[in-house]
Parts: sequence; C-alpha cells; structure tokens
Amino acid sequence: MRILYKLSVPIAPEAEEATVALLEDMFQRTACVETDLERNTTQVSVFLDKAPARALLKPLLPRYSIRRLRHENWAESWKRHFRPIEIGSELLIKPGWSKHKPKPNQALVVIDPGLSFGTGQHPTTRFCLEQIVACRRPGKTQSFLDVGTGSGILAIAAAKLGYSPVHALEIDPAAVRIARANAAKNRVRDKMRIVQKDFTHSKGSGKFDLICANLLSDVLLAERSRLLERLKPGGILVVAGILMLQFDAIQRAYEAAGLRLVASGTENEWRSGAFAPRQNFLKK
Repeated sequence: MRILYKLSVPIAPEAEEATVALLEDMFQRTACVETDLERNTTQVSVFLDKAPARALLKPLLPRYSIRRLRHENWAESWKRHFRPIEIGSELLIKPGWSKHKPKPNQALVVIDPGLSFGTGQHPTTRFCLEQIVACRRPGKTQSFLDVGTGSGILAIAAAKLGYSPVHALEIDPAAVRIARANAAKNRVRDKMRIVQKDFTHSKGSGKFDLICANLLSDVLLAERSRLLERLKPGGILVVAGILMLQFDAIQRAYEAAGLRLVASGTENEWRSGAFAPRQNFLKK
C-alpha cells in the first residue's frame, strides 16, 4: 500500500500567505490551510510522496511536524479541505470527485487542487466569485478581465455565467497550462483568452466591465493606474489578496484615484473590496 507524508507547519494568521508560498515553492505541491476553531490554532500542510530531509527543513522552518499516512487516509484528508462551494443559486464550484449536483440553471465549475492557486476555498477567491455573480446582468454583454488567473477559476466562472469576452493574464507558464487545461475540462476554452503575460509590464488594449485582481497589496498599489486604464467608465474593479492591516492603504489609494468602495468582505485576516468610479454615483 502506498505511503505518503503530511508536512504541517503551525502558524500565526498573519504568516499564512508567506508560509503557503514557501511550502509550495519548496515542494511544488499545493498547500492547504487548516484551522481548528476549538483550539484556535492554524497550520499549513502539504502532502508528499516521501519524507523530506530534516536538514532541508530546519533552516527554513523552526517548527513543523511530519506524519506518515496510508494512501486512503491521505485521500480523505485532502478531500476534506476541498468541498463544494455554492455562490447563491447561480454558481457551484466543486472538485471532480464530488457527487454534488448543480441546481437548475446553476452554472457548474469543476476545479481540482493543483499547483496553481485557486479552488474557491480561500476567502479572497470566494469574494471574487461572489462579485462575479453579483455584477452579472443576464441578457447584457459584459466583458471580464482576470489579472493573475492562477488555476483559471475566476475566468472560467465568468465564462460559465455569460461574460464575454473573457481575458485572463498570468505570468507563470505552468499556471497558464493548468488554467487552459481547466478551461478545456469545463468546456469554455473557446470562450476565453488565457495569455502568459506580466501585467506590470503590459500595454494591453481594451477596457472591461469587470476586473478581478487577486494580487499582493504592493502590486495593487504599484499597478493602480494600469488597472484603472483597463476599466470601463461604468465598470467594477475587484481587488483581493489583501491582509486586513493593509486594506486601509489600498482603499485610500483607489479612492484618491476617483473610485468608491461599493462592497467589502472580511474573513479571518483577509479583506477584499469592490470599487466603482465615483461618477457612477454622482449621476444618480
């Protein structure tokens, strides 16, 4: 029987993003975040085919644990962290192994855990999905841009909900391949354009009704003007991937550029926001 290993690192909430990035970079495996509400503890874990060398771990991880798992235990442990997610009655996100069926007229997106960020489980991804649903106007043509698409989940959801055209940008070539494979699996590959491109050096043309930028706070600040250049006059810009302590700076920067916060979501240490041009409200 196949033996696998679970490496877990206990963390403080503010260290989640850095620890996930570190483990995924070290092992090229998707990391999952586990929170025990009763004990008020959080840990980041990865599942590995062989036990990692402790000499490799010690300089980078002051505290960690390694647990040996039989294959069926690993599979069930992994699946517990990737459950179906419903965004109202309009959208269902689920992994391929789930038998959960969509409701009538509910768009379905199937995404399995992989090397690229984005299964809908993270609060920032979920907020973006909620805004994609909330901003959709059936029967109206609406364009969508996903900056830093990762697994492609947001762009795929947008295509499933009828946004058109749908463009997705991603700097990582491995993530681009995964996003394209996910789009094909969800039968929307011909309804979207997935491009390997560094947005920070992009001179792309075209403006969009809805833009999702699930990026680091420093990138959102540095690329504010570039993002706003791609937003249509009546459009909505959704920014996510922001720690609560960093959100005020983001809000001030985007409001100084003429936008107004129209929706916000907070979960654990994360906060996300949707902004619209202020003139949208002055006309009402």
